[in-house]
Amino acid sequence: MKYILQTKELTKVYSMKKAVDNVSLTVKPGDIYGFVGKNGAGKTTFIRMILGLTRATQGSCSFFDGAGDAGDRRRIGSLVESPALYKNLSARQNLELYCIMTGSDRASADGLLELVGLSDTGKKRVADFSLGMKQRLGIAMALVADPEFLVLDEPINGLDPKGIVEIRELLLDLNRKGKTIFISSHILGELEKIATCYGIISSGRLVEEITARQLQEMSMERTMINTDSPEKARKIAAGILGSDNLAIENGILCVSKKIPNIGELTNEMFKNGIIVSGITSDNGGAEEYFLRKMEEGQS
Repeated sequence: MKYILQTKELTKVYSMKKAVDNVSLTVKPGDIYGFVGKNGAGKTTFIRMILGLTRATQGSCSFFDGAGDAGDRRRIGSLVESPALYKNLSARQNLELYCIMTGSDRASADGLLELVGLSDTGKKRVADFSLGMKQRLGIAMALVADPEFLVLDEPINGLDPKGIVEIRELLLDLNRKGKTIFISSHILGELEKIATCYGIISSGRLVEEITARQLQEMSMERTMINTDSPEKARKIAAGILGSDNLAIENGILCVSKKIPNIGELTNEMFKNGIIVSGITSDNGGAEEYFLRKMEEGQS
């Protein structure tokens, strides 16, 4: 199978404003795909479209190499925003009811509760659950039909540190057991710990798709080169390093990739009459890289 999910120019317009703007992305089997963006960037609207909860204004999405669609519910499990739970019932009662509603086997409830770490909650009402426990129950409900693909919208939003760790470990365990996961979040540090690839969305537009390995390489070190002619310096840098990951910020040339030979680059600038007045490097990290890309998407 080449892909689990593929969208092409998926767009949603509300009142003449594009909430999602021509988003084309691909989720491959085995991925933990981190869908990264600030609040209001269009993450939830995108998820609602691929799940068939909101009709797209234009564009398309397909699942499982085109063999399935948003109606193929038994292959897709989802948790969008907060799970809909009966607060006066226990976790097991909630899960059994959901099994009945979806035509799934009620006998699977005990195994799912054990999987998500809620097997010891007994008759405790959901009203008395912590937010992390409710999120775990929501994920259990998403797993009722043993789906191949799990779509989670901000599953760690509002959780305390312990709850975040619990959900993180659960998702990694599900991925090891063969689940492909699409997870949206604005909590960049947590996504960095589990995602195998990322889609960065800003103002409804997909700014970039990048693997975890590429992100690690790009965020490893950033070099800032201060010159008297930044645009000319960028052209020279592009000729040596390639045009990717070069930007001018506040009049300074920023290179977001490893420079094999900084001397070769600066010598070429000198030869072309460019004065280099300073070179500094920093390890900005993935979070700074994400934030920078999000800002680029707003321009």
